[in-house]
Amino acid sequence: MSHLNSPLSHIRLLTRNSDFSRGLTMSLGYAEKLSYIEDVGSVGMSEHFEAPDVLQQKIEQLGSLVQKSKHLVVFTGAGISTSCGIPDFRGPKGIWTLQREGKALPEASLPFHRARPSLTHMALVALERAGILKFVISQNVDGLHLRSGIPRKKLAELHGNSFMEVCPSCGIEYTRDFEVETIGLKETSRRCSDERCGAWLKDTVLDWEDALPSKEMNPAEKHCRMADVILCLGTSLQITPACNLPLRSLRGGGKIVIVNLQKTPKDKKAALLIHGHVDKVISGVLDILNLQIPPFVRIDLFQIILTQALSIDEKYVNWNLRVASVHGLKAPLPFIKSIEISFIDNKEYKGAILQNEPFQLKRRTLQSKSIEMVLKFNFIDGCGCRFTKINLSVNWEVSTDLLKIDKDATLQKLRDAVTDETCCGKNAVIDRNFITSPKTEVLMYAVVTNVVTYKKTTTEAVKADTLSNGVKRRKDDANGPATSKKRSKVHRRKSRL
Repeated sequence: MSHLNSPLSHIRLLTRNSDFSRGLTMSLGYAEKLSYIEDVGSVGMSEHFEAPDVLQQKIEQLGSLVQKSKHLVVFTGAGISTSCGIPDFRGPKGIWTLQREGKALPEASLPFHRARPSLTHMALVALERAGILKFVISQNVDGLHLRSGIPRKKLAELHGNSFMEVCPSCGIEYTRDFEVETIGLKETSRRCSDERCGAWLKDTVLDWEDALPSKEMNPAEKHCRMADVILCLGTSLQITPACNLPLRSLRGGGKIVIVNLQKTPKDKKAALLIHGHVDKVISGVLDILNLQIPPFVRIDLFQIILTQALSIDEKYVNWNLRVASVHGLKAPLPFIKSIEISFIDNKEYKGAILQNEPFQLKRRTLQSKSIEMVLKFNFIDGCGCRFTKINLSVNWEVSTDLLKIDKDATLQKLRDAVTDETCCGKNAVIDRNFITSPKTEVLMYAVVTNVVTYKKTTTEAVKADTLSNGVKRRKDDANGPATSKKRSKVHRRKSRL
């Protein structure tokens, strides 16, 4: 299929020349930003399902292997994120399959940046916290392993992360709450925040011919050589050189386990091959190990900036309130739909509804009067609650005589509070800064926007013919609170044809 005959070529061309890609749903975003390639390998592959009794037997075998392992490494592909609402690429309803057939791509119910980790993502967190899982290698760019809680030092994202920028000068990584607008290791519109650096940042997502970064590839190869078990989850194992990494374990006597609905080119190398839904299989393994799947708690950040200046006659205060991203004044706040501002016990001041970014309110008030405001933050679909409220007191006296806030402790306290309750929307101040000229107070807030619990699959459910994806959202409080050439010194992504 030539580029001009591709049913999506007009979208691809538009994406290259505008910011259109920022608004793409998770079905289109990454795939549509990739450069055109004539052949992406085998697509539309048939799915295979083990008989219920065979599946249960294999789950028990896998549970035993994991339990006895000394150095477990997990290698993941798009199949672990399909239950999050993110389509895969090569399955019967995969993006490349539908594209080749000239069919419409699936619609996403949520924006890419609101995707929540699957049961499998959080089960891997449980295995890591238990000291069983030593390292995760992922071909996915959805950032869900990092968001779920896998430590960065135990994760190699071979093809990058759609929500991460990196400084090419000093190496600092910046994880965003919005999808970075480019792929292909290009410069973005933001600079490194280190005062000694200030270099332009770059995205981290590879295009087809980009080399796999040694920062990710080297630890991945190291852990594969050390592994006694490599568990491949939801991957077709077609993209080289990434697909050859699990084979590194064989020389040291390691075993490869493949859990995937389609056949893969590496099936003959596997000590155990399981055709089943990844969520169901991993849930069964955690049952055997008697491990609980932790809830997913998403915390989003924003800052309230209050600037004031006296009028010439010093009778009034001209003040400006702005709600902005912690990633910069020009960065988007994708989870906030609107902000309603009202004034408590003060009919002199008219409230406001801020519906567009930048979220900003300007007012003039008497210097002698303090003001009490309520800010109601309305969240977009995909958040676990509709809104949260913040009471803000303004007395026009900027004072630095305040206790230092322990940011990490406050965030952990927030996580613990919502983990024990059935609603999200809780918020807390995690940082406070003052600027003397012009008089400015900057408050950084953290708010819980999602709490998701996961229900493990029982042995009886494994024997049933139907499957739930295993994700159960906590009851919300409605009122508020892939890719590389064959291996050489330079690894590039290439489809296995």
